[in-house]
Amino acid sequence: MSSKSSGSAGDSPATGRMRARDIDRVNARTLLDAAFEEGELAVEEYHQRSERAQSAQTLGELQRLTADLQPSAKTADLTPTATRSRRRGAGGYPPGTRARDTDRQAACTLLDAGLADGQLGTADHRTLTELAGEARTLGELAQLTDDLQRPADARPDPVPPTSRRENWLAAGVAALSIAVAVGTFVAVARPATPPAGPPAVDLGIIQPLVLPRPKLTEAEGISYFRDVYRAKFGDALVDELDLYPGYAVVTRAPQPNRKVHYNYFGGFEQTDQPQTRDPKTPSVDLSALNPAAVAALAAQAPALTKVEQGAVSYLDIGGSGAGPVVRIYVGNQANESGFIEATLDGRITRTVAFGG
Repeated sequence: MSSKSSGSAGDSPATGRMRARDIDRVNARTLLDAAFEEGELAVEEYHQRSERAQSAQTLGELQRLTADLQPSAKTADLTPTATRSRRRGAGGYPPGTRARDTDRQAACTLLDAGLADGQLGTADHRTLTELAGEARTLGELAQLTDDLQRPADARPDPVPPTSRRENWLAAGVAALSIAVAVGTFVAVARPATPPAGPPAVDLGIIQPLVLPRPKLTEAEGISYFRDVYRAKFGDALVDELDLYPGYAVVTRAPQPNRKVHYNYFGGFEQTDQPQTRDPKTPSVDLSALNPAAVAALAAQAPALTKVEQGAVSYLDIGGSGAGPVVRIYVGNQANESGFIEATLDGRITRTVAFGG
């Protein structure tokens, strides 16, 4: 199939100048959606690239917006051929390929193993972990871990997913071999038939891919947020964290006398400039949080707070004079509410019921 019919960008200078179709713009934005969901793009850059993809006039413009992204397994068939043909590093991708949150998390896991088995000292581990949380490309992550001996169960380097089209091609070659053998025999006795016309091609619009994300007030969502938070910042420390079903609000201290607020909608967006922070402010290490126990308590919270037809509004996690605390807030459509306070392992310390 020629590049003109496939819509691949960047196969040749002429292809790069070729006009982009609406379907090409849809495909490019689908790739950007998946990259944003997996942490390759920050919020601002995601919006900028999406706007440029929407107004792109040529295939070359679209290819440049997605060339440094890892294809998701679910969007591999949308990835331009030129992206797959670039020179690749040891892990299967060029060093400048954008890193996902899972790639940063895997690097942090390797650094933890290096600390545990004596390859790294505490200071080196802390510095390298912070750098891993800030790394934007696979090459930057590789520089941080290339000199470490890897444990046997270490996560392998990311490699491009196999395209479903490539799998179909392999199966088609085998099927064709059989068909040729059978057809040769049948053709001896079968009368000639007129040649068939070209096969019909469905050019319907590809629907944008919607990637699910767990509710952040449930066990899977709490664990998910903690993983992406650590991959982003290199540690699990927060001053305060509010987990809503679909998003999160977090206050973090980049240094003892400064704090920064972030919103999380699939990616972290800083909402203001650093502000003054009391160095004595207690922080919470989310590593000590038990997501399953907290989620189980949240499931009981409407009954315990006596909020009729109530549901969990959000979880508030922060420090206090008595230590870290989780507050589970419950509300209903009648604006009736209550809350539960608990420890990080899900033990109730206080219940404030509606009307009580």
